[in-house]
Amino acid sequence: MTMADTARSALPPATAAAIALDDTYAARNYSPLPIVATSARGAWITDIEGRRYLDCLAAYSAVNFGHHNDEIIATAHRQLDAVTLISRAFHSDRLGPFCAALARLCGKDMVLPMNSGAEAVESGLKVARKWGADVKGVPEGMANIIVADNNFHGRTISIVSFSSDKTARGGFGPFTPGFSSVPFGDADAVAAAIDDHTVAVLVEPIQGEAGIIVPPDDYLPRLRQLCTQNNVLLIADEIQSGLARTGHTFACDHWGVVPDIYLLGKALGGGVVPLSAVVADRDVLGVLNPGEHGSTFGGNPLATAIGTTVVEILERGEFQSRSAELGVHLHARLRALIGHGVIAVRGMGLWAGVDIDARLGSGKQISLALAARGVLVKDTHGSTLRFAPPLVITAEEIDWAVDQFAGVLAEAGS
Repeated sequence: MTMADTARSALPPATAAAIALDDTYAARNYSPLPIVATSARGAWITDIEGRRYLDCLAAYSAVNFGHHNDEIIATAHRQLDAVTLISRAFHSDRLGPFCAALARLCGKDMVLPMNSGAEAVESGLKVARKWGADVKGVPEGMANIIVADNNFHGRTISIVSFSSDKTARGGFGPFTPGFSSVPFGDADAVAAAIDDHTVAVLVEPIQGEAGIIVPPDDYLPRLRQLCTQNNVLLIADEIQSGLARTGHTFACDHWGVVPDIYLLGKALGGGVVPLSAVVADRDVLGVLNPGEHGSTFGGNPLATAIGTTVVEILERGEFQSRSAELGVHLHARLRALIGHGVIAVRGMGLWAGVDIDARLGSGKQISLALAARGVLVKDTHGSTLRFAPPLVITAEEIDWAVDQFAGVLAEAGS
């Protein structure tokens, strides 16, 4: 009997059978907690055994507006009864309204709709290189893009080419050239890396996968200044940090910075469909011509109908306010655990990275113990937990989740 078989034998039968089927037929590119979800509403997930869990991950911010958000689901049902996919070989009546609404939300001219977040990043990189060639005059094949150490922008070959994560890179070379990585939060390092062939600086305003790392307050404003002075595009990857997660529509808003390009995804699809976008002004996105970039599903009627509803929700500002107000409460409760098994707490809004005393166990072990108490979180980088609940969570639910966390820490330290 393998270790996996031994672990499964301790699980309830329905859970064990579902996980065994996954293990047999699904590629093992994830190591999930032994929870088998069957339904979800609001901030709660119900598993195959009928047990409920408070979701404090929200699919890495894809479910910002709650599971089965009634407004978003109603839009999805209406569009399912009309048309879901025609490809961009034809026009649809849903594409224009979506692009207009999202451009307005971002204060930009144009939208390039895609599907996954990684596609948005790849598309943004292509646009930046094309802009460099056509507008800035960088010689063909000489464009370079500056990124930040410990970034996470996806897992395509080009993206892992500039990743600091050895697991993401190991065995996947050769890698795509044209990128240089400097320390996150260090604007002087960016300034030193810029040369005549630099076309863009790509950055997460707050690094998510790295552990919810918030930069110094002068970082993004200085990047904006450097990019303007050197005719370089500032690209903000707001795929996890954007769309109300941090208490503003975009994390960049905390510092009053407007990038040249927004990269959006996850919550843009309302937790229902994959939907991502590159959003920029016409002098940037206008460099693309027919045939130079595309996607069969990009901008499909189902996704764009849902995306339009998401933008309408964001325009009301209610979720930005909830994240800001409840975020203060979440961070205060978590900071109270510093010295009681917690070493540090970082983040903004309803997004927190919590470093645990490694003597109490790994992040994965603490996550498993929390799941046993009905709270779902995700570990990263060994001993860091990420708390990112759906923005519909209540103060009482936050208190209950943190109480469970405190209980796990106390048990681990006893």
